[in-house]
Amino acid sequence: MKNTIVFFTDQQRGDTLGANGNPSDLTPNLDYYGAKGINFSNAFTPQPVCGPARSVMQTGKFATKTGCFRNKIPLDPSEWTIAKTLGANDIQTAYFGKWHLGNPDSFGSVIKAERGGYESWLAANLLEFVSNSYDTRLYDSNNEEVRLPGYRVDAVVDAAIRYVYENQSKPFFIFISLLEPHHQNHLDNYPAPHGYEERYRNSWIPLDLQALGGSTYMHLPGYYGMIKRIDEAYGRLIDALTSLNLFESTNVIFTSDHGNQFKTRNDEYKRTPHDSATHIPLVCTGGDFLISRTVRQIVSLVDIVPTILDLHQLNIPEDLHGKSLLPLCYETHPSWNNAALIQISETQIGRAVRTEKWLYGVTGDGDPWNDSAASLYTGTYLYDLQADSAQLHNLINYRSHIPVQQELRLLLKELMIQADEADFEIEITDSDQEYNQLKSENTFPYFPEYLVDFR
Repeated sequence: MKNTIVFFTDQQRGDTLGANGNPSDLTPNLDYYGAKGINFSNAFTPQPVCGPARSVMQTGKFATKTGCFRNKIPLDPSEWTIAKTLGANDIQTAYFGKWHLGNPDSFGSVIKAERGGYESWLAANLLEFVSNSYDTRLYDSNNEEVRLPGYRVDAVVDAAIRYVYENQSKPFFIFISLLEPHHQNHLDNYPAPHGYEERYRNSWIPLDLQALGGSTYMHLPGYYGMIKRIDEAYGRLIDALTSLNLFESTNVIFTSDHGNQFKTRNDEYKRTPHDSATHIPLVCTGGDFLISRTVRQIVSLVDIVPTILDLHQLNIPEDLHGKSLLPLCYETHPSWNNAALIQISETQIGRAVRTEKWLYGVTGDGDPWNDSAASLYTGTYLYDLQADSAQLHNLINYRSHIPVQQELRLLLKELMIQADEADFEIEITDSDQEYNQLKSENTFPYFPEYLVDFR
């Protein structure tokens, strides 16, 4: 018997894990079980905003393909989902917490047709609008309101633990979707459990936040406190699996929808291609993941659904955009395209490619709220991550980096086409044309070709 649990947080940066370099002791459980399993240290979201990222996690397709390219667009009930497929293969399916893929006019209850095929249900469409940190309100399979005691993280995770205990006799797939460490919208704050914010008033601050400020000094202590409690709840879930002799037969996948840039890159917390908004934690342990390995290749949330299907030895539909991560876990030198496509909506029509060395981003024409894509994109961002890990120095207008832009533009176009995007162009700038002329005349000596390593 094989089980899978997805433990999904909201707005959690990849560098909040100790295993990824954070010295604040926020995640001892994730670090410990990641060391026993797999830590994907370079995991990225394909869409740094809540609803679209969640659609990717249910369908294995980019949000532009399913139509959920921004918030307030429900997932089409006819869409293929991971829960429908697992349920059809005699695996129990259950969902707990925040959904954000139902009718946008309903903050709490979600009709059955809009639940993505999950059999058991205890969730709210927009958990941030129907609950507070110590007032958890979810809706069950009959759309009856259920109030749960305790801090919201504990309330949701404890409900999932009870489900595991009561349904352990058959294979199960459980999706636990927390709101934390997302801000409480109507307060614009990060309400940690009582006493937890105080622990992190003088904690380590990532380089980008040190340099750019934003709301960091007001919000980071509470944010860290929320993550500490998430890690404790995660540890409690693993303890429950261990006590029931289920840990070695249950794959536990921990990740997040996007990161948090604390109003440094724009006037909110996400919706940019920078690592602060797109780099996320991805820790897999238990079951088939007990391998003890750190994977440093670039991976994406769009790879999670194919991985789950692979774990359960089910066919992966050809129209999914990701690939199973299992070869990265087991093979010494797997074939892997070490680049991730990022799509931006709502604040801009943006596309970006993240490689090991470069982040290259473009913005398009059109209305970012109503248009999922553009016909013409223009280069906007270019960062050399080996020289500038905090992404503070944009090289997009540097003549010296025109060859890199040319190569990355081709790579980005290739990834966009693979994501079923069509009828677009990334414009060739005057500088590009100048470069091509200089190159053809052999009068472009200051950037030798052998230095161009765009991957």
